[in-house]
Amino acid sequence: MKIAVVIPCYKVVDHIEKVLTEIGSEVKWIICVDDGCPEGSGDYINSKKNDSRIIVLFHENNKGVGGATLTGFNYSIKLGADVIIKIDGDGQMDPSLIPVMVLPIKNNEADYTKGNRFYYVEDISDMPFIRVLGNLILSFMSKVSSGYWDLFDPTNGFLAIDAKVFSKLPISKISNDYFFESDMLFRLNILKAVVVEVPMRASYKDEQSNLKISKNIPIFFLGHLRNSVKRIFYNYYLRDFSIGSIALPFSILLTFFSLWFGIDQWLNSIQTGIPATTGTVFLSALPFIVSVQLFILFLSEDIARIPKYPIHKMLQKE
Repeated sequence: MKIAVVIPCYKVVDHIEKVLTEIGSEVKWIICVDDGCPEGSGDYINSKKNDSRIIVLFHENNKGVGGATLTGFNYSIKLGADVIIKIDGDGQMDPSLIPVMVLPIKNNEADYTKGNRFYYVEDISDMPFIRVLGNLILSFMSKVSSGYWDLFDPTNGFLAIDAKVFSKLPISKISNDYFFESDMLFRLNILKAVVVEVPMRASYKDEQSNLKISKNIPIFFLGHLRNSVKRIFYNYYLRDFSIGSIALPFSILLTFFSLWFGIDQWLNSIQTGIPATTGTVFLSALPFIVSVQLFILFLSEDIARIPKYPIHKMLQKE
């Protein structure tokens, strides 16, 4: 398989040389994208490189990690790559894992693989607390918006994708910023691609991540909310109709009715001083109980819909 590695480069001069030297011979092309780096990462790589596999591309203006990655991915397609790897240039990822990332795709077990830094529980204690907390929140939001309920660590930038699968994605619509990895999962679910996680060790030394999770959570929340609505509409109403298509809206309606009726009766009881009757309380509680049951039904179906059959083999026959 012809493997291309894409490395977005922004303020990585202190670490990029080591990352490049650790990439194994299984890789055919190493594409570094200088994303308008103020340190001149691209020029630095060109001045130091002694590997013919290294290709440096330049963005005149910063497009974000997603924009740089997509530039590298598109160039990899033009080169004829079969599998495209994305790895960061800050030294937090182990390039020796590249063959492991490719293996599920090579064995027709997955269309896309991604790293998971939370697999080894003992490593979590070495992570900054704000990063652990942020990832817990973002992981839950990503499960809802992407439909991949079995995945974790959505902001992990170590990933691999089959080139044919990537070419079927709406590339112009994919987020260019730090929401890139999460947005990719949403797009892959719409395509019904199989995603597999690869356990990896996290390295937190003197590297400084440009992603500030605490500042980006509101942006991520809006992105996940938008993708959640789109995914549910596409999968449950536009392309299919099932029991989940009925359960979800009725769950929402009953919840609102229960809250509206309950609050109205509670306020009325306060104003009149007359306690609500058992029947009134029951009429308020019963719709909420039913709504919870309906939501669990929808959730069960959504989890059962996680893609299980890789599509890249089928796409190669087109």
